[in-house]
Amino acid sequence: MATRKNTQTPARHAADSHDLIRVHGARVNNLKDVSIEIPKRRLTVFTGVSGSGKSSLVFDTIAAESQRLINETYSAFVQGFMPTLARPEVDVLDGLTTAIIVDQQRMGGDPRSTVGTATDANAMLRILFSRLGKPYIGSPKAFSFNVASISGAGAVTVERGGQTVKERRSFSITGGMCPRCEGRGSVTDLDLTQLYDDSKSLNDGALTVPGYKPGGWSYRLYSESGLYDADKPIRRYTKRELHDFLHREPVRMQIAGINMTYEGLVPRIQKSMLAKDRESMQPHIREFVDRAVTFTTCPDCDGTRLTEAARSSKIRKVSIADACAMQISDLAAWVDSLDEPSVAPLLATLHHTLESFVEIGLGYLSLDRPAGTLSGGEAQRVKMIRHLGSSLTDTTYVFDEPTTGLHPHDIQRMNGLLMRLRDKGNTVLVVEHKPETIAIADHVVDLGPGAGTAGGTVCFEGTVDGLRKGGTITGRHFDDRAALKGTVRKPTGVLPIRGAATHNLRDVDVDIPLGVLTVITGVAGSGKSSLIHGSIPAGEGVVSIDQAAIRGSRRSNPATYTGLLDPIRKAFAKAHGVKPALFSANSEGACPTCNGAGVVYTDLAMMAGVATTCEDCEGKRFQASVLDYHLGGRDISEVLAMPVTEALEFFGAGEAATPAAHRILDRLADVGLGYVSLGQPLTTLSGGERQRLKLATHMSDKGGVYVLDEPTTGLHLADVEQLLGLLDRLVDSGKSVIVIEHHQAVMAHADWIVDLGPGAGHDGGRIVFEGTPADLVAARSTLTGEHLAAYVGG
Repeated sequence: MATRKNTQTPARHAADSHDLIRVHGARVNNLKDVSIEIPKRRLTVFTGVSGSGKSSLVFDTIAAESQRLINETYSAFVQGFMPTLARPEVDVLDGLTTAIIVDQQRMGGDPRSTVGTATDANAMLRILFSRLGKPYIGSPKAFSFNVASISGAGAVTVERGGQTVKERRSFSITGGMCPRCEGRGSVTDLDLTQLYDDSKSLNDGALTVPGYKPGGWSYRLYSESGLYDADKPIRRYTKRELHDFLHREPVRMQIAGINMTYEGLVPRIQKSMLAKDRESMQPHIREFVDRAVTFTTCPDCDGTRLTEAARSSKIRKVSIADACAMQISDLAAWVDSLDEPSVAPLLATLHHTLESFVEIGLGYLSLDRPAGTLSGGEAQRVKMIRHLGSSLTDTTYVFDEPTTGLHPHDIQRMNGLLMRLRDKGNTVLVVEHKPETIAIADHVVDLGPGAGTAGGTVCFEGTVDGLRKGGTITGRHFDDRAALKGTVRKPTGVLPIRGAATHNLRDVDVDIPLGVLTVITGVAGSGKSSLIHGSIPAGEGVVSIDQAAIRGSRRSNPATYTGLLDPIRKAFAKAHGVKPALFSANSEGACPTCNGAGVVYTDLAMMAGVATTCEDCEGKRFQASVLDYHLGGRDISEVLAMPVTEALEFFGAGEAATPAAHRILDRLADVGLGYVSLGQPLTTLSGGERQRLKLATHMSDKGGVYVLDEPTTGLHLADVEQLLGLLDRLVDSGKSVIVIEHHQAVMAHADWIVDLGPGAGHDGGRIVFEGTPADLVAARSTLTGEHLAAYVGG
């Protein structure tokens, strides 16, 4: 008996039994009661067509609940300062661990945010220079372009031993911020000729600023101020009058019998227009700002953002400005060469951070690169750097398409990083479309079968081999390989680029063929965007569609974003002889109870707020009287609930025929958004859907040349086929299409390829191949050529 006892396996400890994350009954966005079990300490990839519910399951359910539970461990006082998160709509969520989200949100567009400040590399460099820099100029603050130098003195009253004593105190902080540009590196100048016509008087309508119309209050502020003669042409103003008109400090005065604050035109425009984020401006204001404002490198600091003192302190003839301007791979070598025992731990940590940049494929960046200029994929990898050397284990890392913006050559490196995180004992959840990354998964979850309302169910769970045989859309397309074209189109002309030297480009001369599909490729950081966006500015005849995320609140929807709602409102108004504003949920037609939101929000302080469907309009967002007006038998709320394909039929013929609306709907269907309903809030659309919505909007722009920056971002293998068809239709209609892309299917489909490289940063910036895809595969002379040859089986 004793012997038998010893041969038995020891009973499993209860603590070791929690090796699954269990989700039951998830109903977030379009998920339909999804129940799933995800293995812990494994790499799980979630796949499916764009809009199938991947992000809803991974980010909005699993990661959101993990974050909410962690926030609940803080006191109510601390929670009051944190964003309140509602519990996702799910019955059971079990076995969660701390979730670290590494998403594709672009990094803040603040002009003072750089790669160095976002990753703490600058903080370590500042300490290094404050310890070793010669001459010594002060603490680490003296090297920070976010700290201004200030000093002050005065009397302070101190209670001491029951007596009140007055003492004189003085203080000073030495900061590194350049006083001229305030740490921005560039100064803005207003082109006064864009603000007014100096040959006219104010009464003749001299002001040309948007919103400053004669008779309006903004205009009367100047024309009736009495500080200068409104009938005299501006060019004949005296020095004093011109100063009052343009630069006068704010002052209270009576204008047209009303007390108002008068201030010069220049500071008023700077506060009202230039202080706003460019992306959030209305198009006509943005156009004016682009015309009127010129950004020039700050002459005092030469764009380094730092004071002269901060630039004068050096280590081995290198200042902190020089260090931040170096390519990170070179900076890592320089830091490695420093042998200073007094700061050895600091040097080791700094070197590790810089090496992480190189390892992750971002060694071509410099620390002074503004964070807002990074692409979505670059921003995601910069965020990853924090986690690479982390000692944490048993955490859940959640990635959103980490291969975005990566050349096939770099994807292998990214795969290695994901596996390293897993091998340290972490659960890695990845939302991904690229077969190269799906192939390394331990567990695959395929959502679908379609997108939007046709998705939201789990079609397959299991191994990669099981997925291949599973018969789902992803399984069927998994081994798809686009073939090279038998014949390529002949160019109708060329677009010459001469001496391109933006960023890392080395006086590049290239002829971009017109009338064909041209793909610009090369490893990340080789200079593709610099070549195209730097040499072919969007403007006359050029439609540029970049990677910038589309913005929109929960009140925005595809109908408002594309301008589709305008013709629809006009059609309703014309049919009934009423104002178009009645058919807007953001204007006169809004339900008064919920202000057109469709839901009523109840704020519960540090607890998650509650949103309940408005009882008066039943979530339809419009007043009851507005819903009495019908067009083609449908009211406005029913029209907004239609998917694009149904609306296309509805507005195509019969009583509701509206050609302007039909044209926009045609473009939405063209980019594969036929299943999206017109009134679906933009906040519920996936990344790939937003990208295509933006494409549909720009397709109406007048232009012969279309420049697309990685249009396959967020697209499933099946969606890429549809995109290729769309690009073909654009070229066949007489347009020239230039695509910056890493996806091999798009490269294989091209008529002409321009490959940049051979490496990234200062190892790139040259043209390494120009020609047809077939020639590139045959030559195999570049990294792209080798990967494309392997892809097409050449």
